[in-house]
Amino acid sequence: MMLELIRKRRSCRKFTEEKLTQEEIDQLLKSALWSPTSKNNRPWEFVVVDNPDTLEALSQCKPHGAAFLANAPLGVVVLGDPGKSDVWVEDCSIASIMMQMTAESLGLGSTWIQVRLRLDEEGNTAQENVKTTINAPDELEVLGILAFGHKAKEREPYSEDVLLWDRVHFGKM
Repeated sequence: MMLELIRKRRSCRKFTEEKLTQEEIDQLLKSALWSPTSKNNRPWEFVVVDNPDTLEALSQCKPHGAAFLANAPLGVVVLGDPGKSDVWVEDCSIASIMMQMTAESLGLGSTWIQVRLRLDEEGNTAQENVKTTINAPDELEVLGILAFGHKAKEREPYSEDVLLWDRVHFGKM
């Protein structure tokens, strides 16, 4: 069952106008809040955004790869606190994929928008643009934004021929 979800989960950048239910949003967030973290530090923070103006502003945080967020019914900004954990990036990444896999299990589409280490056209960090938009405190770092919604179109699941078995090593390289 899990392998089938992984095979079916594809990035979705086109969503219908249908809003997510509160139950769907709660399930996405529960999966993130239950995700494993190093030493159970839970260094993540999540900002749930469904306001169209805020989604539009966030979609302009960087010049490429975020514009579709303006038409998504829901965005979740994933932030981490480096003061709580030196592996906040990994912990926040795990929480992010847990939300994406939960979305797939609910029949929803999702896509990761990379924010960390990205710049806008003026050379400002995408992170600062996002933090300003959502009023995030200085001590938090933005990992990314997840876009969620009902899929406007279903993509073909991955096939076995895309598996890169030559990159798997047993014992040593």
